[in-house]
Amino acid sequence: QLTMSLNSPTLLNEENAHGPKRNTECLGSLELQTPSSFQDNPLQQLQLASQEVLEKAKKSGRSKCPRCNSSRMFYCYTCFVPVETVPTKEIPTVKLPLKVDIIKHPNETDGKSTAVHAKLLAPDDVTIYKYPCIPEYEEKRHEIALIFPGPNSVSVKDIPFHLQKYTKKGVCASDDDCSREPLLKQAKIEPEEEKNPNECISSSRSESTRLKKIIFIDSTWNQTNKIITDERLQGLLQIELKTRKTCFWRHQKGKPDTYLSTIEAIYYFLVDYHQEILKESYNGQYDNLLFFFSFMHTLIKDAKCCAGKE
Repeated sequence: QLTMSLNSPTLLNEENAHGPKRNTECLGSLELQTPSSFQDNPLQQLQLASQEVLEKAKKSGRSKCPRCNSSRMFYCYTCFVPVETVPTKEIPTVKLPLKVDIIKHPNETDGKSTAVHAKLLAPDDVTIYKYPCIPEYEEKRHEIALIFPGPNSVSVKDIPFHLQKYTKKGVCASDDDCSREPLLKQAKIEPEEEKNPNECISSSRSESTRLKKIIFIDSTWNQTNKIITDERLQGLLQIELKTRKTCFWRHQKGKPDTYLSTIEAIYYFLVDYHQEILKESYNGQYDNLLFFFSFMHTLIKDAKCCAGKE
């Protein structure tokens, strides 16, 4: 139940059965409202930074990417930066307890992917790879998990037990193997991962079985087979998120509502990890990962409602 397809800045005229003019008029009227017909919005309890900057950007319309000069809404989904009308200093930054790798299917439309949200909001901890240019993970299987449903998938709370089995199998067989970075195929290494070469050498069982990175696949469900069967992902511990329901506005027809968009999967995994593994109370530490998602959810929901689609 994770994942897969997303979307974003094509939101203002998304799926309008009544034509773009009517939808534009509806959105114009929404500018006079606070985005607070929230009774049916399951995201309303999030502790988010002020979204006033997004309200202003919505009113001014599309703007240029400061890097590639493309016309975008809110952010550039190819450069992973906010547009000129959305000052970076007004966008929240989230610090994650783990590194996140997102493997994006080459046919996944950039403008429909919420994976970009993670990179925008947690830039120091998130790396996006376009398949097939992904890292080699084999040497670090004892500290990596793949979020993907399957017959051998386990729940978040069972991660330490199963990572322990990987260590017992001798994945970290020597000091050199343990400290070496994974080989990459035309991909970059996050600089943060080059620190502390003896990081995974520990006499402590809790340290030797500690999760350090999670992998997500950003793709439509029907496109995932090509990635999930890649030899570089074989043998990784797989985690399944079974209890969350998606709020994504472009849910895949015929799939369960527990199939989450990529940013939802990242967010819900981290909330569960914080409570089940770190054993700490959750007080909204990762809520801002849904900063863009929640705003777009409300915007599109209100637009569809105004257009008579609900």
